[in-house]
Amino acid sequence: MRKKVSIIGAGNVGASTAQLIAQAGFADIMLFDIAEGMPQGKALDIAEACPLWNSPSSVKGTNNYADTGASDIVLITAGFPRKPNMSRDDLLHANADVIRAASGAIAKTSPDAVIIVVTNPMDVMAQLVWKTTEFSCRRVMGMGGILDSSRLRTFLAWELNISPEDIEAIVLGGHGDQMVPLPRFTTAKGIPVTELLKRKTIEALIHRTRNGGAEIVSLLKSGSAYYAPSAAAFQMIKSILLDEKRMLPCAAYLNGEYGIKDIYLGVPVVLGKDGVEKIVEVKLTKDEKARLRESCKSVKKLIKKLSI
Repeated sequence: MRKKVSIIGAGNVGASTAQLIAQAGFADIMLFDIAEGMPQGKALDIAEACPLWNSPSSVKGTNNYADTGASDIVLITAGFPRKPNMSRDDLLHANADVIRAASGAIAKTSPDAVIIVVTNPMDVMAQLVWKTTEFSCRRVMGMGGILDSSRLRTFLAWELNISPEDIEAIVLGGHGDQMVPLPRFTTAKGIPVTELLKRKTIEALIHRTRNGGAEIVSLLKSGSAYYAPSAAAFQMIKSILLDEKRMLPCAAYLNGEYGIKDIYLGVPVVLGKDGVEKIVEVKLTKDEKARLRESCKSVKKLIKKLSI
């Protein structure tokens, strides 16, 4: 039986992720949105491209949660996008209402699904999905670290004038201004970037990474990033459905790992058919631990505002 991925929210991130899955052909897709006609129209457009991609994927759109039933993975992208001068945190209460509604419906229609949360503020929304669905924490996760590390890899590759394929990076912490990149674990073909670039240059690239989403929002004037976020979500979906056991930075539930409890935060994990199969702990310096705690505090502050 073919795998099924349902995408909640047929906006730019949702539709772009649907396209990537359809091109790869390893799952059927149900695109859900409350806007009548939009998910159906986008799904039809993608479906009509499948013969050109030699893809067997079925792609359909719906306004009814019942059609998303029995999904293997549910990707939640629904919510309000960022606007210029708006932080991810400004979206908190508006998107919390959207997430509660989606989580309740998913719990009823796809009780065995793995859920990936993209909606911002992502770490907090992942916590809200977990609490609302009452799923195992291993089956609920947030997409953030993959996107943050990809942005850092891009900027480092440009600075070093090498292929981004040869850059590996780890970013911990909350998805946003409080992210914690780890330069000593960031390498170019195995060589630490700290050996190749000056500290000031690395710090400048990290600063740009922290503001990567805001930079795109300010350039677009209307809307926010979607190509890179959808590529990050696709990588997670692929690793889970194909049981690839990829080690990727994601927002996962911590229960003592890194000395942190009862919170979703970005850490390296192994993603396989059961979702988050392992949380990978690395030894942090005193400074790195302090920055991770600060990041944790920022996320906890938002969780408190929602009384989760």
